[in-house]
Amino acid sequence: MVYPDKNPRCWPSRQGLAAGLAILLALILSPAPSRAEPITITHAQGETVLPAPPKTVLTLDLASLETLDAVGVEVTGVVSSHIPAHLSKYKDSKYLKIGTLFEPDYETINAAAPDLIIVAGRSSPKYKELSRIAPTIDLSTDENAFLATAFRNARTLGRIFGKESEIEARIGKIETAIQAVREKSRGAGRGLIILTTGGRMSAYGPRSRFGTLHTDFGITPAVDALDRAVHGQGISFELILKANPDWLFVIDRDAAIGLAGQPAAQLLDNPLVARTNAWQKGHVAYLDPVRWYLVGGGLVSLQANIDQITHALDATH
Repeated sequence: MVYPDKNPRCWPSRQGLAAGLAILLALILSPAPSRAEPITITHAQGETVLPAPPKTVLTLDLASLETLDAVGVEVTGVVSSHIPAHLSKYKDSKYLKIGTLFEPDYETINAAAPDLIIVAGRSSPKYKELSRIAPTIDLSTDENAFLATAFRNARTLGRIFGKESEIEARIGKIETAIQAVREKSRGAGRGLIILTTGGRMSAYGPRSRFGTLHTDFGITPAVDALDRAVHGQGISFELILKANPDWLFVIDRDAAIGLAGQPAAQLLDNPLVARTNAWQKGHVAYLDPVRWYLVGGGLVSLQANIDQITHALDATH
Protein backbone atom coordinates (compact mmCIF):
# COMPACT_ATOMS: atom_id res chain seq x y z
CA MET A 1 0.00 0.00 0.00
CA VAL A 2 1.28 3.44 -0.87
CA TYR A 3 0.32 6.19 1.54
CA PRO A 4 -0.44 9.62 0.08
CA ASP A 5 2.36 11.31 1.99
CA LYS A 6 4.77 8.77 0.66
CA ASN A 7 3.80 9.43 -2.96
CA PRO A 8 6.32 11.78 -4.61
CA ARG A 9 3.57 13.19 -6.80
CA CYS A 10 1.91 14.62 -3.64
CA TRP A 11 4.99 16.45 -2.50
CA PRO A 12 5.08 20.23 -3.15
CA SER A 13 7.45 21.47 -5.82
CA ARG A 14 10.49 23.50 -4.90
CA GLN A 15 8.90 26.52 -6.55
CA GLY A 16 5.68 26.12 -4.57
CA LEU A 17 7.58 25.65 -1.33
CA ALA A 18 9.65 28.78 -1.99
CA ALA A 19 6.54 30.80 -2.78
CA GLY A 20 4.82 29.64 0.39
CA LEU A 21 7.85 30.50 2.50
CA ALA A 22 8.00 33.95 0.89
CA ILE A 23 4.35 34.64 1.71
CA LEU A 24 4.84 33.44 5.30
CA LEU A 25 7.93 35.61 5.72
CA ALA A 26 6.11 38.66 4.35
CA LEU A 27 3.27 38.14 6.80
CA ILE A 28 5.69 37.84 9.69
CA LEU A 29 7.73 40.90 8.75
CA SER A 30 4.94 43.23 7.62
CA PRO A 31 3.95 45.74 10.31
CA ALA A 32 0.58 45.46 11.91
CA PRO A 33 -1.94 48.01 10.67
CA SER A 34 -1.25 51.24 12.54
CA ARG A 35 -4.02 53.05 14.32
CA ALA A 36 -4.21 56.79 13.68
CA GLU A 37 -2.73 58.68 16.59
CA PRO A 38 -4.65 61.57 18.15
CA ILE A 39 -3.18 65.00 17.41
CA THR A 40 -3.40 68.11 19.55
CA ILE A 41 -4.12 71.34 17.70
CA THR A 42 -3.20 74.69 19.25
CA HIS A 43 -5.42 77.54 18.08
CA ALA A 44 -6.71 80.99 19.07
CA GLN A 45 -8.84 79.71 21.96
CA GLY A 46 -6.68 76.93 23.34
CA GLU A 47 -6.07 73.33 22.36
CA THR A 48 -8.31 70.74 20.71
CA VAL A 49 -7.57 67.03 20.45
CA LEU A 50 -8.51 65.28 17.21
CA PRO A 51 -8.70 61.53 17.81
CA ALA A 52 -8.24 60.75 14.11
CA PRO A 53 -7.94 62.58 10.78
CA PRO A 54 -11.33 64.29 10.31
CA LYS A 55 -13.60 63.20 7.49
CA THR A 56 -16.75 65.22 8.11
CA VAL A 57 -15.52 68.83 8.19
CA LEU A 58 -17.70 71.91 8.70
CA THR A 59 -16.31 75.43 8.34
CA LEU A 60 -17.90 78.76 9.21
CA ASP A 61 -14.74 80.53 8.05
CA LEU A 62 -14.25 81.53 4.40
CA ALA A 63 -10.46 81.86 4.70
CA SER A 64 -10.17 78.27 5.91
CA LEU A 65 -12.56 77.11 3.20
CA GLU A 66 -10.48 78.84 0.56
CA THR A 67 -7.22 77.30 1.78
CA LEU A 68 -8.70 73.81 2.09
CA ASP A 69 -10.18 74.11 -1.41
CA ALA A 70 -6.82 75.19 -2.80
CA VAL A 71 -5.05 72.07 -1.51
CA GLY A 72 -7.83 69.65 -2.42
CA VAL A 73 -9.44 68.95 0.95
CA GLU A 74 -13.17 68.25 0.68
CA VAL A 75 -15.53 69.78 3.23
CA THR A 76 -19.05 68.73 4.12
CA GLY A 77 -20.62 71.98 5.34
CA VAL A 78 -20.22 75.70 4.65
CA VAL A 79 -21.99 78.97 5.35
CA SER A 80 -25.23 79.67 3.52
CA SER A 81 -24.41 83.21 2.33
CA HIS A 82 -21.58 85.53 1.26
CA ILE A 83 -19.75 82.75 -0.56
CA PRO A 84 -17.47 84.57 -3.04
CA ALA A 85 -17.49 83.95 -6.77
CA HIS A 86 -14.19 82.05 -6.77
CA LEU A 87 -15.70 79.57 -4.30
CA SER A 88 -19.12 79.44 -5.96
CA LYS A 89 -19.11 75.63 -6.21
CA TYR A 90 -19.90 75.58 -2.48
CA LYS A 91 -23.28 77.12 -3.19
CA ASP A 92 -24.31 73.71 -4.54
CA SER A 93 -26.88 71.84 -2.48
CA LYS A 94 -24.52 68.90 -2.05
CA TYR A 95 -22.69 71.01 0.54
CA LEU A 96 -24.53 71.23 3.83
CA LYS A 97 -25.46 74.80 4.80
CA ILE A 98 -24.58 75.25 8.47
CA GLY A 99 -25.48 78.88 9.21
CA THR A 100 -24.08 82.33 8.51
CA LEU A 101 -20.67 83.87 9.09
CA PHE A 102 -21.93 85.03 12.48
CA GLU A 103 -24.58 82.54 13.55
CA PRO A 104 -24.25 78.74 13.31
CA ASP A 105 -27.24 76.50 12.64
CA TYR A 106 -26.74 74.31 15.71
CA GLU A 107 -29.42 71.80 14.80
CA THR A 108 -27.97 71.14 11.35
CA ILE A 109 -24.43 71.01 12.70
CA ASN A 110 -25.37 68.55 15.42
CA ALA A 111 -27.22 66.30 12.95
CA ALA A 112 -24.14 66.19 10.69
CA ALA A 113 -22.08 64.53 13.46
CA PRO A 114 -18.91 66.34 12.34
CA ASP A 115 -15.37 65.26 13.11
CA LEU A 116 -14.17 68.88 12.99
CA ILE A 117 -15.75 72.35 13.12
CA ILE A 118 -13.73 75.43 12.10
CA VAL A 119 -14.55 78.93 13.32
CA ALA A 120 -12.69 82.23 12.97
CA GLY A 121 -13.25 85.95 13.28
CA ARG A 122 -16.98 86.55 12.98
CA SER A 123 -17.93 83.07 14.21
CA SER A 124 -15.28 82.80 16.94
CA PRO A 125 -17.67 83.92 19.76
CA LYS A 126 -19.58 80.67 19.14
CA TYR A 127 -16.55 78.49 19.82
CA LYS A 128 -17.64 77.21 23.24
CA GLU A 129 -21.12 76.20 22.14
CA LEU A 130 -19.81 74.45 19.04
CA SER A 131 -17.03 72.65 20.91
CA ARG A 132 -19.75 70.91 22.95
CA ILE A 133 -21.00 69.33 19.71
CA ALA A 134 -17.67 68.25 18.18
CA PRO A 135 -13.95 69.07 18.17
CA THR A 136 -13.71 72.75 17.21
CA ILE A 137 -10.75 74.98 16.37
CA ASP A 138 -10.60 78.77 16.12
CA LEU A 139 -8.43 79.96 13.24
CA SER A 140 -8.86 83.69 13.81
CA THR A 141 -6.01 85.95 12.76
CA ASP A 142 -4.30 88.37 15.14
CA GLU A 143 -4.43 92.01 14.04
CA ASN A 144 -1.02 92.57 15.67
CA ALA A 145 0.52 89.84 13.51
CA PHE A 146 -1.89 89.26 10.66
CA LEU A 147 0.38 87.58 8.15
CA ALA A 148 2.17 85.41 10.73
CA THR A 149 -1.11 84.11 12.13
CA ALA A 150 -2.58 83.59 8.66
CA PHE A 151 0.42 81.42 7.84
CA ARG A 152 0.13 79.64 11.20
CA ASN A 153 -3.51 78.83 10.51
CA ALA A 154 -2.70 77.50 7.03
CA ARG A 155 0.03 75.30 8.48
CA THR A 156 -2.42 74.03 11.08
CA LEU A 157 -4.77 72.94 8.30
CA GLY A 158 -1.86 71.36 6.47
CA ARG A 159 -0.93 69.33 9.54
CA ILE A 160 -4.50 68.17 10.17
CA PHE A 161 -5.08 66.98 6.61
CA GLY A 162 -1.58 65.86 5.63
CA LYS A 163 -1.11 68.73 3.18
CA GLU A 164 2.03 70.24 4.65
CA SER A 165 4.03 70.32 1.42
CA GLU A 166 1.24 71.96 -0.57
CA ILE A 167 0.77 74.61 2.12
CA GLU A 168 4.49 75.35 2.35
CA ALA A 169 4.72 75.75 -1.42
CA ARG A 170 1.97 78.38 -1.39
CA ILE A 171 3.44 80.18 1.61
CA GLY A 172 6.83 80.25 -0.08
CA LYS A 173 5.32 81.84 -3.17
CA ILE A 174 3.54 84.46 -1.06
CA GLU A 175 6.73 85.29 0.86
CA THR A 176 8.59 85.82 -2.41
CA ALA A 177 5.82 88.11 -3.67
CA ILE A 178 5.91 90.09 -0.43
CA GLN A 179 9.63 90.72 -0.78
CA ALA A 180 9.02 92.03 -4.30
CA VAL A 181 6.17 94.35 -3.27
CA ARG A 182 8.22 95.72 -0.35
CA GLU A 183 10.92 96.70 -2.83
CA LYS A 184 8.36 98.59 -4.92
CA SER A 185 6.69 100.25 -1.92
CA ARG A 186 9.90 101.91 -0.72
CA GLY A 187 9.50 104.75 -3.17
CA ALA A 188 5.72 104.82 -3.24
CA GLY A 189 5.26 107.46 -0.55
CA ARG A 190 2.64 107.47 2.20
CA GLY A 191 -0.59 105.50 1.95
CA LEU A 192 -4.00 105.53 3.61
CA ILE A 193 -6.34 102.55 3.54
CA ILE A 194 -10.03 103.37 3.91
CA LEU A 195 -13.26 101.41 3.93
CA THR A 196 -16.52 102.86 2.65
CA THR A 197 -20.02 101.73 3.62
CA GLY A 198 -23.42 103.37 3.63
CA GLY A 199 -22.01 106.71 2.50
CA ARG A 200 -19.50 106.77 5.39
CA MET A 201 -15.76 106.21 5.58
CA SER A 202 -13.34 104.73 8.11
CA ALA A 203 -9.56 104.48 8.05
CA TYR A 204 -7.24 101.74 9.26
CA GLY A 205 -3.70 101.93 10.59
CA PRO A 206 -0.78 99.50 10.82
CA ARG A 207 -2.14 97.43 13.74
CA SER A 208 -5.60 96.83 12.34
CA ARG A 209 -7.45 94.19 10.34
CA PHE A 210 -6.07 95.68 7.12
CA GLY A 211 -2.76 96.79 8.61
CA THR A 212 -0.83 94.18 6.66
CA LEU A 213 -0.72 96.79 3.88
CA HIS A 214 1.72 98.70 6.08
CA THR A 215 3.37 96.13 8.34
CA ASP A 216 3.92 93.42 5.72
CA PHE A 217 3.63 95.06 2.29
CA GLY A 218 5.73 98.04 3.33
CA ILE A 219 3.47 101.01 2.53
CA THR A 220 4.34 103.91 4.85
CA PRO A 221 1.21 104.99 6.77
CA ALA A 222 -0.08 108.49 6.03
CA VAL A 223 -1.60 108.77 9.51
CA ASP A 224 0.34 107.44 12.48
CA ALA A 225 -2.37 107.22 15.12
CA LEU A 226 -5.70 105.68 14.18
CA ASP A 227 -8.32 103.96 16.31
CA ARG A 228 -7.79 100.19 16.23
CA ALA A 229 -11.48 99.36 16.42
CA VAL A 230 -12.72 96.46 14.30
CA HIS A 231 -14.60 98.88 12.05
CA GLY A 232 -11.76 101.38 11.91
CA GLN A 233 -11.80 105.06 12.80
CA GLY A 234 -14.52 107.17 11.26
CA ILE A 235 -13.01 109.89 9.09
CA SER A 236 -14.07 112.89 7.04
CA PHE A 237 -12.97 114.31 3.70
CA GLU A 238 -11.14 116.99 5.68
CA LEU A 239 -9.02 114.36 7.43
CA ILE A 240 -8.08 112.80 4.09
CA LEU A 241 -7.00 116.20 2.78
CA LYS A 242 -5.06 116.95 5.98
CA ALA A 243 -3.26 113.58 5.76
CA ASN A 244 -2.66 114.22 2.05
CA PRO A 245 -1.60 110.64 1.24
CA ASP A 246 0.37 109.76 -1.87
CA TRP A 247 -1.82 106.67 -2.19
CA LEU A 248 -5.41 105.86 -1.32
CA PHE A 249 -6.27 102.18 -0.97
CA VAL A 250 -10.04 101.73 -0.92
CA ILE A 251 -12.28 98.83 0.18
CA ASP A 252 -15.96 99.07 -0.71
CA ARG A 253 -17.71 97.09 2.04
CA ASP A 254 -21.14 97.41 0.44
CA ALA A 255 -19.83 95.77 -2.72
CA ALA A 256 -18.24 92.99 -0.64
CA ILE A 257 -21.47 91.97 1.07
CA GLY A 258 -23.87 92.75 -1.75
CA LEU A 259 -25.49 95.92 -0.43
CA ALA A 260 -26.78 98.52 -2.87
CA GLY A 261 -24.93 101.41 -1.24
CA GLN A 262 -23.17 104.37 -2.74
CA PRO A 263 -20.14 103.08 -4.68
CA ALA A 264 -16.79 104.02 -3.17
CA ALA A 265 -15.60 105.70 -6.36
CA GLN A 266 -18.66 107.97 -6.32
CA LEU A 267 -18.30 108.78 -2.63
CA LEU A 268 -14.65 109.77 -3.00
CA ASP A 269 -15.28 112.00 -6.02
CA ASN A 270 -15.15 115.02 -3.73
CA PRO A 271 -13.46 118.45 -4.09
CA LEU A 272 -11.39 117.91 -0.93
CA VAL A 273 -10.18 114.46 -1.90
CA ALA A 274 -9.41 115.82 -5.37
CA ARG A 275 -6.77 118.09 -3.83
CA THR A 276 -4.72 115.23 -2.39
CA ASN A 277 -1.52 113.96 -3.97
CA ALA A 278 -3.10 110.54 -4.38
CA TRP A 279 -6.04 111.81 -6.43
CA GLN A 280 -4.01 114.18 -8.56
CA LYS A 281 -1.47 111.48 -9.43
CA GLY A 282 -4.11 108.84 -10.09
CA HIS A 283 -2.91 106.82 -7.12
CA VAL A 284 -6.30 105.55 -5.98
CA ALA A 285 -6.44 101.74 -5.84
CA TYR A 286 -9.85 100.12 -5.38
CA LEU A 287 -8.98 96.85 -3.71
CA ASP A 288 -10.89 93.61 -4.25
CA PRO A 289 -13.50 94.03 -1.49
CA VAL A 290 -14.37 90.33 -1.20
CA ARG A 291 -10.79 89.17 -0.81
CA TRP A 292 -9.84 91.95 1.62
CA TYR A 293 -13.03 92.21 3.66
CA LEU A 294 -14.59 88.73 3.62
CA VAL A 295 -11.91 86.14 2.95
CA GLY A 296 -8.91 87.84 4.54
CA GLY A 297 -6.27 85.29 5.51
CA GLY A 298 -6.97 82.58 2.95
CA LEU A 299 -3.82 81.70 1.04
CA VAL A 300 -5.38 82.28 -2.38
CA SER A 301 -6.71 85.71 -1.43
CA LEU A 302 -3.44 86.68 0.23
CA GLN A 303 -1.64 85.97 -3.02
CA ALA A 304 -4.26 87.89 -5.02
CA ASN A 305 -4.09 90.88 -2.65
CA ILE A 306 -0.32 91.12 -2.94
CA ASP A 307 -0.54 90.81 -6.71
CA GLN A 308 -3.11 93.62 -6.82
CA ILE A 309 -0.92 95.98 -4.78
CA THR A 310 2.06 95.09 -6.95
CA HIS A 311 0.09 95.79 -10.13
CA ALA A 312 -1.10 99.16 -8.74
CA LEU A 313 2.44 100.24 -7.89
CA ASP A 314 3.77 99.01 -11.25
CA ALA A 315 1.10 100.94 -13.15
CA THR A 316 2.53 104.22 -11.91
CA HIS A 317 6.06 103.66 -13.19
